Amino acid sequence: MSEVKVNKISPRTACGTVTLGDSGDTFTIPAGATITNNGTAAGFGATGAASWDTTVKTGDFTAVSGVGYFVNTTSGEVDVTLPAGTAGAVVAVKDYAKTFDTNNCILISNGSEKIGGSTNNATLTTEGLAVTLVYIDSTQGWLVTDDGLQSVADTNPYMVATGGTETTSGNCKIHTFTGPGTFCVSKTAVSATDNVVSYMVIGGGGSGGPKYAPAGANATGGGGGAGGYREIVSPSSPYSGSPLDGYPSAPNRITVTATAFPITVGGGGARTPDSPPGAPGNNGSNSIFSTITSTGGGGGGEDTQNGISGGSGGGGGGESTSSGGVGNTPPVSPPQGNNGGAGGFPGPEYGAAGGGGAGAVGGAGSAPAAGIGGNGVTSSINATPTTRTGGGGAGGYSGPGSGGAGGSGGGGVGAGGCGNLAGTVNTGSGGGGGGSGVNPAVPTAQRAGGAAGGSGIVIIRYRYQ
Repeated sequence: MSEVKVNKISPRTACGTVTLGDSGDTFTIPAGATITNNGTAAGFGATGAASWDTTVKTGDFTAVSGVGYFVNTTSGEVDVTLPAGTAGAVVAVKDYAKTFDTNNCILISNGSEKIGGSTNNATLTTEGLAVTLVYIDSTQGWLVTDDGLQSVADTNPYMVATGGTETTSGNCKIHTFTGPGTFCVSKTAVSATDNVVSYMVIGGGGSGGPKYAPAGANATGGGGGAGGYREIVSPSSPYSGSPLDGYPSAPNRITVTATAFPITVGGGGARTPDSPPGAPGNNGSNSIFSTITSTGGGGGGEDTQNGISGGSGGGGGGESTSSGGVGNTPPVSPPQGNNGGAGGFPGPEYGAAGGGGAGAVGGAGSAPAAGIGGNGVTSSINATPTTRTGGGGAGGYSGPGSGGAGGSGGGGVGAGGCGNLAGTVNTGSGGGGGGSGVNPAVPTAQRAGGAAGGSGIVIIRYRYQ
């Protein structure tokens, strides 16, 4: 193979083809020489490749076409303003310190020009990423041309996450967890306010207190307390929330990061048998999302006992001067629940008390009436107004129909000749208390035991588009 040296090519006045040497020949360009491409053909001077600037960029800057940049985001986000869009213009960016996943690199378009067909800025979030973009035209604007996909220059400025049952409402995505799971955030939003999520966390409801069958026929059990109720309505993903919206209190807000958040959904307290004596209803289990814990509801008092404390307190038993369990235990603000009602001693027709609900205290017992469960609260976090966390009704003394009604939102009715009802599943509502009324068609165990509490729920909502 020979070497061809060309000292000068004179200007031509007509179009034509200039051939230099044979195929495989080598052309040497002296140092300091400049080759200018005044046409659109590929070859010497064609655009599409970048020369790398070895000065590491640690702050915002405006890129120059034909240059690649090493960008260090260790100390914070770096914004790269792309140059004016001219067909063939090229810019490259490399994650210098492998920190794009922690502090993003933002590609900002020049004026109204597009990035991947979108007028939004692009966010680079992949650790160690190197990406080259070429401006093609006004329709697509800057396109990724290296081995990566266009998706690495993400123009979606909002959060991306998975987990639970996913639904949408307008610009918001909703993740509903009816059992344990993981809320996995793969990308945070560009705006910090969009990373403050709305949530509702409800603990499992307590079970009702049993009658304890061997005792006198006047024995009755208190209703179970509802599970703790905690909610914030983020301005980024608004909806009609409950009166217990805790957004004004900063400790209640959760600003998510790109990580996995384990979700715990508390179960309802188990049904309590009518023996042994002195055994109250069972508390529900806690539900947890990040730093937010909603306490399980308190069990209802057995006929001679106080209600148990919890998210909302269980109702007191009927055959004593019993008190209701204390709600909002442990205390948070806004309160996560209410107290159970007090028993209706003296008798002889004793009335047990209803369990507390998130929206109201449990109803007190009185001779012979059984207390009703405290009402729950209503939220539209899942795009439909839904009431949850009702307290369980107390067991009744005077036969069929004498049991206390459950609180709105799923509280179980108390027994009174007929069997009592469990709190509704995934509402965190309390179960109904055991009753004394005689009904041969209903087994004693079904009437006398305390019904189970309803399981809790966790719902997370945020803006996704």
